[in-house]
Amino acid sequence: MLFTIIQADDTWALWGILAIWASISIFLEQKYKWASFLSGAIIALAGALILSNLKIIPTESPVYDAVWAYLVPLAIPLLLFQVNMKELFQESRKLLFIFLICAVGTVIGSTVGFLLLKDYISELAKIAAAIGASYVGGGVNFATVTAKFEPSSQMVSATVVADNMVMALLFAVYMFIPSMKFFRKHFKTPHIQEVEAGQNGESDRHTLAEKYWAKKEISLKDVAASIGTSFFLVVVSFKLAGWFGTIIPTGANVSIFQTLLHTILSEKYLLLSTLTFLVIYLFPSYFKNISGSQEIGTYFIYIFFVVIGVPASIPLIVEKAPLLILFVFIVGMSNLIVGLLLGKVFKIDLEHILLASNATVGGPTTASAMAIAKGWGSLIGPILVVGTLGYIIGNYIGFVLGYWYLTF
Repeated sequence: MLFTIIQADDTWALWGILAIWASISIFLEQKYKWASFLSGAIIALAGALILSNLKIIPTESPVYDAVWAYLVPLAIPLLLFQVNMKELFQESRKLLFIFLICAVGTVIGSTVGFLLLKDYISELAKIAAAIGASYVGGGVNFATVTAKFEPSSQMVSATVVADNMVMALLFAVYMFIPSMKFFRKHFKTPHIQEVEAGQNGESDRHTLAEKYWAKKEISLKDVAASIGTSFFLVVVSFKLAGWFGTIIPTGANVSIFQTLLHTILSEKYLLLSTLTFLVIYLFPSYFKNISGSQEIGTYFIYIFFVVIGVPASIPLIVEKAPLLILFVFIVGMSNLIVGLLLGKVFKIDLEHILLASNATVGGPTTASAMAIAKGWGSLIGPILVVGTLGYIIGNYIGFVLGYWYLTF
């Protein structure tokens, strides 16, 4: 284990750093214009990256795993309680189209990167297939495809390091693009304009974040309803997903339909989003009267932002994965560039393009986190729904790419 001032098993200290730095990031974003321009998400991520590379905190810990395992699932329903169901269906159709375009960008990037670097990186056919699957879906697809093609553990470890670094870089790019004049000039930005219009002429005294997160009345009953309902939905969804995964057969000897059914019904985040939308639709008055759920969920997501920045260990990357960084970077940038170019051709909003690219590269959780950080409230639910599609199709894309690359 690498030496750090705070060790991986120092649970209280690590939770303290995650919570305190998330709080500082939110405060800075709402207090200072420079921080609002950077966004609290980037501040949270960058602070964690600095702390881990200065050997103050470890790059791996059960605490970080707990954030992924518990806080992120709890945040998802909390952030959806106020969703407008009519807007959900309208925005989901738009996002689905550009999501599939960005997935094509991933396939193009994976293939180009493989052909350019296959003679310089060992086992790249297997790794390229896994990254191709991951940059359509997420980490679960990376794990499935690597289990299928069985690259060496050293290559898997090095790829994860490269992936973490590129993910952090791309996430920063996604957050910066909406502030750049070039993109504002050449793309439609209705959601950005809506957030800016909400300032009501108070831009000299208030940041966008401060205006968006204005104080509201929240009671103890609201807090209880928000957290209790979120726990209920997570427990039911995850138990159902586990049950479906057990009773629906999968493997080499079952039909494509059964495999697809198993993939869909055993995907816990997809089931969680679906169940949340269902109860919101069935009990609209209950959720309409809950205040504070978005604030609680957003704070959880800011802790998640801090965790995203932690694994990007620069010395480890230089030692293990310089060429792999180049490969993963090619895949990620191809995804974004194809999305922007074709998005421009089809006159798709900039916000949809960035969220779709984010969802394919990082999964629905990072994409919804970006929507939250930018104040694009009407896109949070839709990108969670569309983003989970990547989990379903990612494995199939990875398997096809792997079998093809292995023929070279």
